[in-house]
Amino acid sequence: MAYQAVHRFARISPQKARLLADMIRGKFADEALEILKYQPQRGARLLEKVVRSALANAENRRAPNLNGLVVVDVHIDGGPMFRRMQPKARGMAAVLKKRTSHIHVALN
Repeated sequence: MAYQAVHRFARISPQKARLLADMIRGKFADEALEILKYQPQRGARLLEKVVRSALANAENRRAPNLNGLVVVDVHIDGGPMFRRMQPKARGMAAVLKKRTSHIHVALN
């Protein structure tokens, strides 16, 4: 049985978060937390919270072996973008896209 957690509308681009997701996919949950703990990126804190939430969900549902849970699925989907205008030369404007992500973690 998979224990899941989701962080929707995270204020980080999916491209930055996917680099960290690739590091923990297939690892034990406690090992994944140790890896994320020592990463300097801001996305590591967001991903760490989602993994902890999935562990708490497993504990709440009385998982038989909390130490043996493996991160079987981590995927980062793109969320909606905030569009902002930045002034440019000769009265023009450029569109800045502030990207968001949906972070999904499943333990089994």
